[in-house]
Amino acid sequence: MRHRKSGRKLKRTASHRRATLGALSTALLRHKRITTTVAKAKETRMVVEKLITRAKNASATTDAPAAAVHARREVGRLIKDREVIGELFGAIAEKVATRPGGYTRIVKLGQRYGDGAEMAVIELVDFNTGQEKAEKKATPAAKSKKQARPSKSKKKEEAASGETEGKKKAPPAGTEAPKAP
Repeated sequence: MRHRKSGRKLKRTASHRRATLGALSTALLRHKRITTTVAKAKETRMVVEKLITRAKNASATTDAPAAAVHARREVGRLIKDREVIGELFGAIAEKVATRPGGYTRIVKLGQRYGDGAEMAVIELVDFNTGQEKAEKKATPAAKSKKQARPSKSKKKEEAASGETEGKKKAPPAGTEAPKAP
């Protein structure tokens, strides 16, 4: 039984698990969004939430600069990239300063084609990189569709007058159209 045992082993030794979670956390903080398995995403979420909270609290305390240095060193035990640590204590900590928690979001994607593993996207909530790109792509496409197709009211008007785009008006009744030889 696994009563009172938190966390997942991810079929790894303790050192390998720590290295995997450190690499996933670094990638998430650098790119703001990564795709991984659901189990790894849930474990990464627990690690990243603690790192962001530590950075946020260190940035909030301006009276003790030694506390900020200590927090950077503690984060540095897991995150080995100095640029990512600087970004965490700079841009990320400032952006989530008013948020009480819940800095990450996990969205399930379905099963991976190769082995059927459940996949998910884990992303930082305040950095919606995917939604911005989707909105930019949707805007020009929507305009081009509107220009290409006439509206329903315009179609009704054309049908009433007997005109359509690409078709010629039928000759009046009683007159014959010239036949081609």
